[in-house]
Amino acid sequence: MKLHCEVEVVSRRLPALGMRNRGKGIRAVLSLCQQTPGSRPRPRAGGERGGPLPTCLVICTLRDKRGTRYELHGYNSEQRRQDSCFHGVYNLVGGVSTRDHWTEVKKLKENIEQFFTKFMDEGKATVRLKEPPVDICLSKANSSSLKSFLSAVRLAHRGCNIEVPLSTFTPVKTSEFEKFKTKMVITSKKDYPLSKNFPYSLEHLQTSYCGLVRVDMRMLCLKNLRKLDLSHNHIKKLPATIGDLIHLQELNLSDNHLESFSVALCQSTLQKSLRSLDLSKNKIKALPVQFCQLRELTDLKLDDNELIRFPFKMGQLTNLRFLSAARNKLPFLPSEFQNLSLEYLDLFGNTFEQPKALPVIMLQTPLTLLESSARAMLYNRIPYGSHIIPFHLCQDLDTAKTCVCGRFCLSCFIQGTTTMNLHSVAHTVVLVDNMGGTEAPIISYFCSLACYVNSCDMLK
Repeated sequence: MKLHCEVEVVSRRLPALGMRNRGKGIRAVLSLCQQTPGSRPRPRAGGERGGPLPTCLVICTLRDKRGTRYELHGYNSEQRRQDSCFHGVYNLVGGVSTRDHWTEVKKLKENIEQFFTKFMDEGKATVRLKEPPVDICLSKANSSSLKSFLSAVRLAHRGCNIEVPLSTFTPVKTSEFEKFKTKMVITSKKDYPLSKNFPYSLEHLQTSYCGLVRVDMRMLCLKNLRKLDLSHNHIKKLPATIGDLIHLQELNLSDNHLESFSVALCQSTLQKSLRSLDLSKNKIKALPVQFCQLRELTDLKLDDNELIRFPFKMGQLTNLRFLSAARNKLPFLPSEFQNLSLEYLDLFGNTFEQPKALPVIMLQTPLTLLESSARAMLYNRIPYGSHIIPFHLCQDLDTAKTCVCGRFCLSCFIQGTTTMNLHSVAHTVVLVDNMGGTEAPIISYFCSLACYVNSCDMLK
């Protein structure tokens, strides 16, 4: 039984000597091996005889293919009352560990299982040995393989039978370390792997010009993936499970057949990880208002789509620095666009309209109960959700307009348009048209006639 991961062996004696480990793991192959009678040390006089052959944890690296052995003693009924060599599996950050005695290990068994479950998705765990006094820190492991391997380690430590076959003491081949690839670039159909999985350790995967019509579900098992490039394919829809790639920072979907970007992706773990998104050369007409929850975005490319509007809460993308949406069908920009602080902006080739001379007035007096309650909830930041109020009301609240005064409005407002110099939101601006213009129409909302009158100077 083998496990491919990164390993750091930390000696607990170093701090007492004023020394410390380098703090970085190396690629290794871990295996559970059964010692043969010939390789087992002869017992001393009076010692135990006839016990089970001990199982060893062997760590092999590219430099040390024969590996370093750490013995996990088997148990008999007498040894269960003695101190354990295997001291436990513990949480390296929180310092949660098992105790020395069998009874306490048995008592804390449930907590250890919780630790396995909690940290399996990250592919991390630590094995603490009593002799020698080292901590074997595992990282970047496949979560399911790690769980199975550690279960086998615990069974070996307790002297139980292990159902999976154990490895032999043979040097690891160099080809075993090829599974540690962190980058794979595929640019043709003939090179696309059909019969084997992608290396689980991949951090950068590019599969361009492969004729893909959907996202390969095998890619979604690559939990270490940071950059995913699926450009120049025929993908029409994105699975919501892309949001399960908790480390994904760059996503390139340019030159596909996408027509939308789902709400589920906007509300996934991508909110915390995604930095760069390329949706250029697709067929997207609009982005959901929830798109603005991807607040870690710094680079966004939307060129050559069919966009007829930006999300009107665009100003919430406070980390955005690069925005390109050339050659779309944008008639105007949302009012919150003024809140952006960009380094580069390209809106060339859009069908911007001239500002209308007269505003659109949709005021109601008195306000409806729905309008009044919605404004109060949003202004006071009262939490809401589909488990509290009906789903259609949640949608209304999500799509509420923001007045220039900072208050909110649903269906009772005044809408006005004016022009904005794009240099006010970006350091570098690509010309909007062939006439050398850098101005674009912006739409504004007003919650009352008073707000509109106070802002009339801006609308002229």
